[in-house]
Amino acid sequence: MIYSVAGTLIYKGDDFVVIEAGGVGLRLAVSGATLKALPAAGGEGAARVMVFAHLHVKEDALDLYGFTSEDERDFFEMLIGVSGVGPKSALAILDTGPLDELAAAIKENRPDLLTRAAGIGRKTAERVILELKTKVESARSSAMVERMDTDADLIEALASLGYRRDEARVALARVDSGAKSAEERLKAALKVLSAKG
Repeated sequence: MIYSVAGTLIYKGDDFVVIEAGGVGLRLAVSGATLKALPAAGGEGAARVMVFAHLHVKEDALDLYGFTSEDERDFFEMLIGVSGVGPKSALAILDTGPLDELAAAIKENRPDLLTRAAGIGRKTAERVILELKTKVESARSSAMVERMDTDADLIEALASLGYRRDEARVALARVDSGAKSAEERLKAALKVLSAKG
């Protein structure tokens, strides 16, 4: 079992990174959150990084997956333990929101929040909830699910204004926690997006 990989980050792709460790370049598939959390790759003074790893063994391949936290790796491993959820589907689920929100969606029995992940249908989402409901911890899960619902509506509103959904999701994540109402969060997200442009 490979627990972690430490070395020089030499390349970042759309959904993977290459870390050189001991003279070997290791390709690790990563979630969007992990990709964003890692520094720029390559060049002079390339960054040394450490990621937690999961080695997925298949009949015809050995695939490495990397995560910036043990909690994210553990959640990934719980997800792939669910029948019908492979590593790519698990990464897609991880990309739908922070771990505490995903745990809240599972605790609150909300498959509609999990089906936002690419390739996850309602039956798979319901299976994830059925198998993981007793395994995940989530304080204030109902409040988190309510916030996820609101944020999903806000992401759609921002998308209808011409912003990409991933940009909208990042902007909402940067909104000050003091913004409580949907209207306040929308205005704050628009400020974040206009500052970027």
